[in-house]
Order: sequence, then C-alpha cells, then structure tokens
Amino acid sequence: MTAPVHPSPGAAAARSVPAPPSLRLVRVPTPQPPLQDRRLPVRLVVPGVAVPRPPHRPGPRPRLTGGAFRDDEFGPTWSVRADLPAAGEAGRRMVTLTLEVLAGRRPIGQLQALTSPGVFAALAGGRRPRWCTEGTAPLLVGPVHVCEPVDGVAEVSAVAHRGGRPHAVAARLEGIDGRWRCTALQIG
Repeated sequence: MTAPVHPSPGAAAARSVPAPPSLRLVRVPTPQPPLQDRRLPVRLVVPGVAVPRPPHRPGPRPRLTGGAFRDDEFGPTWSVRADLPAAGEAGRRMVTLTLEVLAGRRPIGQLQALTSPGVFAALAGGRRPRWCTEGTAPLLVGPVHVCEPVDGVAEVSAVAHRGGRPHAVAARLEGIDGRWRCTALQIG
C-alpha cells in the first residue's frame, strides 16, 4: 500500500489545531514596601571551602497585648507608633548625624545606639562617599520626608547639599524599645 505524497487540502484542514489563547501579564501591587533590599551582594565561593555564615542575631520580640509582664521575658521589643517620638525629628537627626560621621566631623560611636548592628557595621567599614569626605563646604540637609507604611515603621528621605550639589539620603526607621532605630540606610 502506498500513501499519497501530497495530502489532500481537506485532510489538512481537518487536522488543524485551534490556536491557544493569548496570555496576559497582570502586575499585582504589594501592600507594603519590602523589608530588605533585594539586591544582595555577590560573593565568590571557592569549591571545597566552607562559606562563612553571619552570626545569628534574633530580632525584637513583639510586645504582649494582654498587659501581663513575665520576669523571664527580656530583650528588645517592637514599639507601636503611640510610644515613639516624632518620626520627622528622629529622621532628621539620623540623617544629619550619619552625614557628619561620614564627613569625619563626629565619632562613629555616637551612631551605635541609633542603628541596627548591620547598619553600624556597614558604616564602620570605612567606605565613605567621596562627596562626604572631600572639601570643607558645610553639609546642608533639606526637608525630611516621612512615610509610615506600617505601625512602628517610618521611611525617611532627604536631600543633602554640599558644595552646591544635591545628594539623596534614605533610611528605614523601626520602633524598638520606645525609640527609633535605623535598620536600612541608602546614601546616593
């Protein structure tokens, strides 16, 4: 038995498959900003060598809502907005102190109580923006803008001027033990 070399046009139409429906990409907004920067630093890994892990540092404990306090609970706890000072003033103080430390006009130890261990270690690492260290022009901090996405969290931003050039500064402040503590800092 032999098959025809060219199939008939009616057979090809009977075998056609309907086109699949087109796909749509729908972007869903998140209800609040991310807690950590997604751009993680790249680390080189040598085969056969163990990767060093950062020490475990537990975060703050949530406050008890029932009002009962147990003697065995200790350590830092989250604070609600009503227990915290004005976020704008704390943000301006944080930005100003940080820029003064980076300019070499203030000792870095003064920032330790205001920052998380990770932010303090990054600031103490010695890397400073060139515009902070060069020149003698005064550092001027413009108006501080505050956004409070969640209770007990404030995100502040400001523009710092030095020598006529503007530079952006942003920080995330979290209320811990009744005061604001900087947990993320970005200086441009």
